[in-house]
Amino acid sequence: MNTTIDINDVFRGSVAKAHGYVTAAELRGPRFRRLFQDVYVPAHVPVTHELRCRGAALIVPKEAVLTGRSAATVLGVELAKPYDPVEFVVPEAHRFGPIKGIHVRRTEVKPKESRPWNGIRIARPWRIALDLVLRLSPRVHGWVRRLRIAVPDLDAFVRSGRVTVTKLRRTWRGRRNRGIRLARAALSMVDPRAESLPESELRVVLRAGGFDPIPQYSITRKGREVARLDLVLEDTKTAVEYDGRWHRSRRNIRRDKARRKRLMTEGWNFVIVTAEKLAGDHRRILEEVRRAQFRRGLPGTSRSRRCRVFSARAANSSSGG
Repeated sequence: MNTTIDINDVFRGSVAKAHGYVTAAELRGPRFRRLFQDVYVPAHVPVTHELRCRGAALIVPKEAVLTGRSAATVLGVELAKPYDPVEFVVPEAHRFGPIKGIHVRRTEVKPKESRPWNGIRIARPWRIALDLVLRLSPRVHGWVRRLRIAVPDLDAFVRSGRVTVTKLRRTWRGRRNRGIRLARAALSMVDPRAESLPESELRVVLRAGGFDPIPQYSITRKGREVARLDLVLEDTKTAVEYDGRWHRSRRNIRRDKARRKRLMTEGWNFVIVTAEKLAGDHRRILEEVRRAQFRRGLPGTSRSRRCRVFSARAANSSSGG
């Protein structure tokens, strides 16, 4: 437990009161904002996830290890929003919580898997990556749904350069954690070429249907890139692109429309997936891709020998939308 007192930063209310820095009335007033039970910050300080991680570090056991999306965000890979639960693992011998706003998993965690941080410990990058997936166990959602969450997180973390796929394969080898089968499946799908979380999720959806898409596909002429497509089924010249809210400005809509129209004259076929579509049943997206290919008189699916994680039958029978 960290007992350092600085009422201009995050601090424990009980400790500050005991040393005469504040009164109970002041803590209840407009001057301070409560982050967690007995943890406060001046009201004018912007709340970030990193700030809440430092606040949580004041009240968790010293053996607690910050990990998962929280640790990734502290390291500069912003996977957690400001008010998302702060994620910790603690050795199985320790009990803590529950405390609102803090999520704790009791599991085996070795000293070499973390390092000191703000009076507690923070997971090392390869352990952070592992917990990005293990946090999804025990099973709440179906297999496809969990991979749609896990793979984008891993893509972003690997893309940051904090860890490599080779390192993850080596350090995860032989582990028997609950959820390790899901972790290995997610790792087999990691591709740091993806440039956004939704794009990664859409790639998982396509893999669920038996497709093998290439991310960030570059079209060049005379050695110069003239277009870049989010995801491509190369053998059928089908581009599957994600249009998020950023694409909805008039300027971007006009630019995307002109680019796609030009490429369609060159034989490209487009399927556009919006945020609303991606949030829905993934099987509808797969059916749209199959219809788009059928209109061209092409096979309904594009299978690859490398697509080992999914089958169309498994995807269609999965309960995870």
